[in-house]
Amino acid sequence: MRPSRQHPMPSQAPALPLLLLLLAVAPPPAAAVGVNWGFASSHPLPAEQVVHGLLLPNSVTRVRLSAASPDALSALAGTGVAVTVGVPNELLRPLAASRKAAAAWVHDNVTRYASAVLFEYIAVGDDPFLLNHGQQFQPFVVHAAANIQQALDDAKLSKKMKVVVPCSSDAYQNTSTLPSKAYFRPDVNKTMVELLQFLANHSSPFMVELNPILSFQQKKNISLEYYTFQLMSHPIIDGHNKYENYFDASIDALITALTKAGFSDMGIVVGRAGWPTDGAANATPAIAQSFMTGLVNHLARKSGTPLRPKFVPTETYLYSLSDEDQCSIARGTYERHYGIFTFDGQAKYYVNLGQGAKALKNAPDVDYLPSKWCVVDNNKDMSSISSSFSAACSNADCTALSPGGSCAGVGWPGNVSYAFNNYYQQHDQSEESCTFNGLGLITTVDPSVDNCLFALAIRTSAASSFHPSLTTLWILVLWFCIYSLA
Repeated sequence: MRPSRQHPMPSQAPALPLLLLLLAVAPPPAAAVGVNWGFASSHPLPAEQVVHGLLLPNSVTRVRLSAASPDALSALAGTGVAVTVGVPNELLRPLAASRKAAAAWVHDNVTRYASAVLFEYIAVGDDPFLLNHGQQFQPFVVHAAANIQQALDDAKLSKKMKVVVPCSSDAYQNTSTLPSKAYFRPDVNKTMVELLQFLANHSSPFMVELNPILSFQQKKNISLEYYTFQLMSHPIIDGHNKYENYFDASIDALITALTKAGFSDMGIVVGRAGWPTDGAANATPAIAQSFMTGLVNHLARKSGTPLRPKFVPTETYLYSLSDEDQCSIARGTYERHYGIFTFDGQAKYYVNLGQGAKALKNAPDVDYLPSKWCVVDNNKDMSSISSSFSAACSNADCTALSPGGSCAGVGWPGNVSYAFNNYYQQHDQSEESCTFNGLGLITTVDPSVDNCLFALAIRTSAASSFHPSLTTLWILVLWFCIYSLA
């Protein structure tokens, strides 16, 4: 098996002796730090390899699954890793419409694994209040959560796990940078109050999803140091409170919004906090390492926030475990590059997931496809190359070519070769996937240039993947429950 070409280490990292010193004295992670594990990848590592090659060797104690993957749940059985399992937005409507559908989902995805999997939360929805979603999912959120809760009660599992609803930080607005001015968006306020009452009734926390790079892009007057936990000469002053980092300000903005809604004492779980490494300006491994290490060290100090001194979120889930080349890029082309590890399980930078000062362990024994790449044949007529480039990118992942991305500078025809190869790898290196109207050429010479890596796919199978088609199948099954059993 071909060893993976190493991802370039952060170019902005400290010099080696200083870096080793920093690692040696790095504080341990807060006890409740976990990682997100998503499944929107064309060629994912087998779940067993993720659990026993990445999670356990790196001492990860908590994991949040984006959906109920049977392979992932089976691999996590008996490990003692605390598990949060997600319910995709597409299931909210049928789950809200039928208690029987909710009971079926809980039976198939929770009950059958509950004796061996340490479930902690059921996360209903994936940022259903996200501004980009409009009213698409909002009417179904609370009813779906209530029906899942009832199904857990009926299965006598509700004392072992809690129901939460992940909410993007854009659910609470802040026209300024001051946490004291935050409030829940008017268009979600009524539903939010219903959700908060549901959570309070069941002693469940509020799960918030943070997106620091988006905030950084939107607030041009705030320095990068504010987001990466660096010392600031001009912290943000809000009345008697001083904010030196984005994380504390975000938590206190949420606390302000909760207080204004009448739920000032509600617990908080951070369901997502991370920084991407590619796909946009300032999305680099070096900046990601600064953010992630700063966050983990900040949580370990348990210093709390100005509004809740000595309080830290019940759990914080780092986003995310590995890159996912099929993630939605509605929020930005960087969305596919949040992984601490590459898609094939190779660490991009250092962060303490529980392993301490040691470097992260990479996934062992990765089974790559043969060392073959698809590139542009420079000896052919290039008059139709633009359409071939567009066709490749519309069906593959070209986000690394975005402005600021790792391959943005490869120029022409390197950018076309990158697109061709990505399409070729996603299609398992089939010869017909490198035709492109006769413009494609298969080569055994690695065309990677500097930091622009032309990846090789890994061998995968339907059994080791969790594709969106399974979600579609579940929708059909649930609607069958509604109409045949109602």
